[in-house]
Amino acid sequence: MNLKLIVIGGGPAGYPAALTAAKLGAQVTLIEKEHLGGVCLHCGCIPSKSLLDAAHRFEIMRDLSRFCEQEVAKPALSWSKIQARQKTVTQKLTLGIASLLRQAKVNVITGSAEFIDARHLNIHTAAGDQTLEFDKVIIAAGSKAFVPPPFDTLPDYVYDNSTVFNMAQLPRSIAIIGGGAIGCEFATLMSGFGVEVKLIEMQSRLLPNMDESLSRILQKSLQKRGVQLLLGQQVVAAQAQDGQAVLELKDGTKITVDKVLAAIGRTCDLTQLHPENAGLIWTRKGLQQVNPKTLQITENIYAAGDVTGLSLLAHAGTRQGIVAAQNACGQSATYNNDLIPNAVYTSPELAGIGLTKAQAEAQGMAVKTYKSFLLANGRAQTMDETDGFMEIISDAASGKLLGASLAAPHASEMISILTVALQAGMTVEQLKQVVFPHPTLSEAIGEALAK
Repeated sequence: MNLKLIVIGGGPAGYPAALTAAKLGAQVTLIEKEHLGGVCLHCGCIPSKSLLDAAHRFEIMRDLSRFCEQEVAKPALSWSKIQARQKTVTQKLTLGIASLLRQAKVNVITGSAEFIDARHLNIHTAAGDQTLEFDKVIIAAGSKAFVPPPFDTLPDYVYDNSTVFNMAQLPRSIAIIGGGAIGCEFATLMSGFGVEVKLIEMQSRLLPNMDESLSRILQKSLQKRGVQLLLGQQVVAAQAQDGQAVLELKDGTKITVDKVLAAIGRTCDLTQLHPENAGLIWTRKGLQQVNPKTLQITENIYAAGDVTGLSLLAHAGTRQGIVAAQNACGQSATYNNDLIPNAVYTSPELAGIGLTKAQAEAQGMAVKTYKSFLLANGRAQTMDETDGFMEIISDAASGKLLGASLAAPHASEMISILTVALQAGMTVEQLKQVVFPHPTLSEAIGEALAK
């Protein structure tokens, strides 16, 4: 194959696209302006999970005294060592990606891309500019943190999900703005490290895009951990005062904290890419007119990852990158956004796939619900982690699985079982035939279906 294919962006959507296209025989060039692995690897999924793991270990240490003859001394936290570990993990994974690309003979260029027209890119590098001609291009340029007013006026006090991993020391108190996945995960890890946390969310509940039952169980969990939840609230003003940030809420309440984490959302900024030179339209939500199944925009231009506007999840971007590359190389592949699992790494972990009951009923479907609680699960009892449940939604007439929601330890792992079941188009009766080992948390799936 003599196909010249360029991938713009080396994140979780871009580098799998490059590897897939190279495997299919294309001549692949990948343009990455910063670090291979993108936001997920360097200031997202991976470093945050490293911090969450460290916080969880400290919580275990604090609980050890009940199993000991004498009180266990409280461990002294070293923020520098915790940071060093997450940076080591990031470096190892970055080197791994670079190795995979070398083995696949992908030409990697460190620089930024700019469309000249629908067949040419100008590449800006430290060594100078060069023009590249392409047959096909996959745009996987990613997104960046969104920090709106009034938080943009306090740069010395406000972190976003890109900069928070570089904080010099843990603050005594922090206000987290946004009750989505990022905000809730950081509320979990910061409280685990002993930081006083205030979580502010505009909506009346946490995780407004997930099943309401998951939101309720997380709300109780965070409150048990000492997190102050300020729901249905909005910050209308912010100022620095005596070395701290003072935030004024919509109802007039003022809170004072050492630092602020803006976890409000992400935005696409394709200004430097100039996609309009190739006839493309974009907004801060991403590129317009992306086919949600093939990821194609024009005859020779495809998109993957955050810029599609379909999902901001890394694994969704990876799947999109693979599908985009397959289609660009002449194969026929389809992306299905409805089969992308969602996981939030709080305590307990939360996960979902497919439709919730509310979503199914909003579409006029008659559904049947199956639910079990971890309180009755043997493995959960042995772990002292019985806050959680498993809920499975099916079509009432056919029994076909429509979706699932769960709150449990390792829910991010268990959701894959339900993802496979939905991908295979299984019915409740078919899933009932699966035998789960005992005792395991995954038995909650079988326990729900038995009711």
